[in-house]
Amino acid sequence: MKEILVETSARHVHVTKETLEVLFGKGYELTVKKMLSQPGQYASNERVKVVGSKGELNASILGPVRKEDQVELSLTDARSIGVVAPIRESGDVKGSGSCKLVGPCGEVELKEGVIAAKRHIHMTEEDAKEFGVKDKDIVSVEVKSEERSLVFGDVIVRVSNSYALAMHIDTDESNAAALSGQVFGKLIK
Repeated sequence: MKEILVETSARHVHVTKETLEVLFGKGYELTVKKMLSQPGQYASNERVKVVGSKGELNASILGPVRKEDQVELSLTDARSIGVVAPIRESGDVKGSGSCKLVGPCGEVELKEGVIAAKRHIHMTEEDAKEFGVKDKDIVSVEVKSEERSLVFGDVIVRVSNSYALAMHIDTDESNAAALSGQVFGKLIK
């Protein structure tokens, strides 16, 4: 069975076109800094401040723009700036945490949208067939490191032919296993 690339997803923000224009100015477009593993997704050169009740931190905006604003933080990040970040699948922002986003031209109060992303694996239909799983299955993934190998449980499988095979974890999870460099994991049902 092939292994799965395990990527650490650092704190980041997804914004709507409307939010982008408030933060950066009318007609503003994101500029590509680096393409990401998921087709069509990229880290932009644009950064914003994410402000909570106890502090703030800087975060990159990922593109392209989305239908809903979403801030993805690790639980450590969320606690450090005083925001609530329930563990959710990307896109599930109803009733999630709130914060303020500050850009060079303006600021936006988000009443909801702050989450800690649930660990997940992106797969194509062919990948899912090869691994013997289907969309929304919950699996475990074993990762090896020199001193902190571990098994990540409660990993949700997300299947779409628009994806590339990769597991995403946040910085807290990556640090728990002392991961660095290119890492691969083994799926365990």
